[in-house]
Order: sequence, then structure tokens, then C-alpha cells
Amino acid sequence: MANPRYRGRFAPSPTGPLHFGSLVTAVASYVEARVHRGQWLIRIEDLDPLREPPEATGQILRSLEAHGLFPDEPIRFQSRRHDAYQDAINRLLATGHAYRCPCSRKELQANGGRHPHHCREARLQPGVRPFAVRFSLHDEQCHWQDELLGPRHQVVQAELDDPVILRKEGFYAYQLAVVVDDIDQAITDVVRGSDLLDMTAQQQQIFRALGAEPPRWLHIPVILNEQGQKLSKQSHAPALDDNRASENLFRALDALGQEPPASLQASTPDEILAWAFRHWRRQAIHLTAR
Repeated sequence: MANPRYRGRFAPSPTGPLHFGSLVTAVASYVEARVHRGQWLIRIEDLDPLREPPEATGQILRSLEAHGLFPDEPIRFQSRRHDAYQDAINRLLATGHAYRCPCSRKELQANGGRHPHHCREARLQPGVRPFAVRFSLHDEQCHWQDELLGPRHQVVQAELDDPVILRKEGFYAYQLAVVVDDIDQAITDVVRGSDLLDMTAQQQQIFRALGAEPPRWLHIPVILNEQGQKLSKQSHAPALDDNRASENLFRALDALGQEPPASLQASTPDEILAWAFRHWRRQAIHLTAR
């Protein structure tokens, strides 16, 4: 029986095919949801068409299927959610939690990160000059409990750290869309790479500004290549070979510190995932930080 108190998700950006680092995150989030008898969702974060090859989404979904990773609900596409993001921005603007900002990156750098147009206080209205919309953070010593890393602390600085939630080009930003969709999909637990750890405190403020409690967070170590770079499209991470799904899953569980027996490599993806459910040790993950 599913546990409605646990809802997790895997949310890749379709900038290219799935690579091994993304598979490790997908497996960790999937197994965590299954171990808790919860639900697991897939969300495609297709917010930036300029960086998204048209074939990438299909490649990602085929790879997930080949590795036995099936969601419990229909797949969500952020490209179809623009109205929801704009509604959230309108709410944040109306309540003073967001502001329009025409400042260029060069202007902000020249002013030590402060807004030369005093955007936060001026509450600028739409004008001739292009503008972004930023979330208005408040100063905070933020403390929370990461499900893997333990007690965490981040310092949030108003104005200096204010994230863009609508870009000047008209694209909705990750920092807004991820929160809006996590709220709408009632996500209770987020398993993601530790490269996103520094965004957590800011996102918690956005959750609360939209009237919701943040989810529980579990940040896993990112997978690095031989040069010490995070596996990504930018570091030319190779695409997964879907014909070697069992081998890929075995390697993913090994990277997560689960010590799968060598004999498991000859099993099917479903058998490997079933083994993972029975033997999952969350506390072992940190042993493989790399």
C-alpha cells in the first residue's frame, strides 16, 4: 500500500541524453520512494528551449524505461506550466516578495551586487527597458536537517542573493518553477545532487512565501569524471548505453555505497532494483563521496 506521506520525484533538464551521474540520482530517488512505500514521479524541466535538443526528452524517457524506472503518475512537462508560474510571480509581486529588476549583470558587479536602480525599494513597473523578476529574500541564518548530511547552515543575504525567477528573455527560472511544481505535486521528499545544496535556503524562503512548507531534503554526492568534474553535458559525459541497463544499475548502486554482490550483474533491471529495495542503506551513501 502506498504511503501518501512520501512523494518523491526525479526532475531532469532535457539538455541531452541521460548520463551516469543522472542515473545515480534517479536510482537513489526511486529506491528511497519505494523503501518508504511512497510514490515516485518524473518531471521534465524543459524551461529553456535554447539549450534543449528536440530529441533529448525522448532519449531520457527511453533510458529510464530501459532501466526499469517507471513513475506512478503521468509525466509532467514544465513547458506546459507557464500559466502556473506566471500566477505565482503575480502573487509574489503583489505581496512584496518579488520585484522587477532592469539591472544588467555588469551593473550589479560594478555596484558590489547591490542594485543601482534600487529595484527592491522602487517597486518598478514595466517600462521600455527589459527587466527580470527577482525574488526578494530576507536576511536569514538558515538551519535545516538534511536527511543524509545532517544539520546544515546557510547564510542568506537580502538583495545580494536575490535569485532571478523570470529571466529578461521571458523564460521562467528553475528557482521558481521547481518550487511551484513541488507544491502542486505535493512533493514531500527531494533527493538530488549536492551541487544543488547551496540553493536550498533560498528555495525554502520561496516555499514559505507561496504559503507552503518545504519538503525534506536529501543531497547525495555528485559523480565526478577522471578530471574531478561533475558528470554533465558541459563536461562531455557520455550517454548511457540502454543496452547495458543491468550493468549501469549495478554501477549506480555501487556508486551509492550499497555494495551489490558481483552475481547481481547477471540479473535483469527489475531484479536488481528489487535487490536494492531489500538491502537499501541510506547511511552508506556518504561513504562514496567523490
